[in-house]
Amino acid sequence: MWNTNVLFKIVKKEERVKMELWAMAQQEIAESSDLSISYGNLAFDVLQKIGVTPMIQVDEQGKIVDFKNIEWSKTNDPDSIELFKKLAHLKSVNAPIPIVYKDLINQNLYYGNAPLLVKLQYYPLALLLILFLFGGLLYFFFQTNKASEQNRLWAGMAKETAHQIGTPLSSLMGWIALLKEENIAPASLEEMQKDIERLEVITERFSKVGSLPELIPADIVRVSKETVAYLQKRTGKQVEWTLEFPDKEIILPLNASLLSWTLENLIKNGLDAMKGIGPLSVRIIDKKAEVRILVRDGGSGITSKALKKIFRPGFTTKSRGWGLGLSLAKRIVHDYHQGLIHVKETKLGVGTTFEIMLPKSQE
Repeated sequence: MWNTNVLFKIVKKEERVKMELWAMAQQEIAESSDLSISYGNLAFDVLQKIGVTPMIQVDEQGKIVDFKNIEWSKTNDPDSIELFKKLAHLKSVNAPIPIVYKDLINQNLYYGNAPLLVKLQYYPLALLLILFLFGGLLYFFFQTNKASEQNRLWAGMAKETAHQIGTPLSSLMGWIALLKEENIAPASLEEMQKDIERLEVITERFSKVGSLPELIPADIVRVSKETVAYLQKRTGKQVEWTLEFPDKEIILPLNASLLSWTLENLIKNGLDAMKGIGPLSVRIIDKKAEVRILVRDGGSGITSKALKKIFRPGFTTKSRGWGLGLSLAKRIVHDYHQGLIHVKETKLGVGTTFEIMLPKSQE
C-alpha cells in the first residue's frame, strides 16, 4: 500500500509535467503565429499526443475554449451543461495550469486524472477489502475449528459417560434377577426395574452423541406424550401443565430417544427457570411440510446477553451444571434431524418460549 501511494504521487507528478509541457506548446504556437512564423514539429507533436488525460481549456472570462478526452454520459449527447459539470469536477482534482502570452492569451488549463491514476487511487481500497475478507475467512476457520474441537470433546465425554454407566448398570440388572428369586415384594422390584430401564435410556442417549444416529419413522405425538408423562410424575403439584397435542398420529423420520432427550431438556430448563412453580405448556402444531413443538414456561426469562450464548457448549446460567443441555439439543435437532431450534420469545419476569421445527421428510 505504501509503494502504491509512492507510485501514485510519482505518476501524478509526471502527469502534471506532461500537461505543463502541453501548455508550453500552446504558448509556442501563439508566439509563432504572432511573429508570422511556423512553429516546429515538436510543439505540433506535443499537442497531438496529449494521451487520454481529460482536459478543458478556459479563457479569462470563464468561457470554455477547448476540451479533449471528455467522457460523456451514455444516456445524453454532449452539451454545455454537462461540460461545465465536468469542468467543476476537474477544478476539484488538480490545480490549473496558466497559458499566458502577452495580451493575446490569458487562459487556464484544467485537467483530471488519467485512467491509470484512477486505478492506482482505488487500488489501496481494493487491497484493504481483500485483506479484510482474508482476515474474515481466517477468523471463520478458527471459530469453526474451535467449535469442532469442542464438539469432539463433548461427544467424547458423552461416550465415556455411557461406558462408565454401562458397567454398574449390568451389575444392577444381575442383582434384580437375584432379588426376584428371593421373593422380594413385586412392587419394590417393579420400581427398581423402571429406574434401571431409565438408566438404559440415558446410556443409549449418551452413546449416540458424536455419531450419526439412524432415523426411523415414528409418531412425534406419542414420543412427546411419553416424555411429558414421565416428567409430570416427577414434578410438584405447583406446576400448572397445559398440553396441546393433535388427536392424530404425525409420522416423522426420528430418533425417538434423542428427540425425547431434547424435549426433556427444554422442559427441565423451564421448570428450573420457574423454580418448580408456575405455568408450563407444551404444544405441537402440525404444518404442511413441518411439525413445530413449542415449550413455554412462566420463568424469569433470558437476558439479551445470555440469549446469544445459550446454545454454546459449556455456557450455563446455573450455579450447578455443565452447560450441555441446549448445546446437545441443538446438535440433535440441527445435525441429526435437519431441523431448527431457537428461542421464539422471551421476556424478563414473564417467561420463555422455545420452538423446535422438524421437517416431515429428509431431503
